[in-house]
Amino acid sequence: MSTTTATETRQRQKLEAGRDYYTDPATGFMVFTAHYLTERGYCCGSGCRHCPYGDKTAAGPGT
Repeated sequence: MSTTTATETRQRQKLEAGRDYYTDPATGFMVFTAHYLTERGYCCGSGCRHCPYGDKTAAGPGT
């Protein structure tokens, strides 16, 4: 029996360029969009450029 949460299901789906992320032309890094980060559902505490959760330093889901 599977106990996959909605967040886990979303994370496993294929990311869509332009909607979920873009490539920073200056660094070549993949940058998550606010859309993706909101859909993910929590602040990871990594200082994401477009974090919709403000200046949190959470360690993951539920924190």
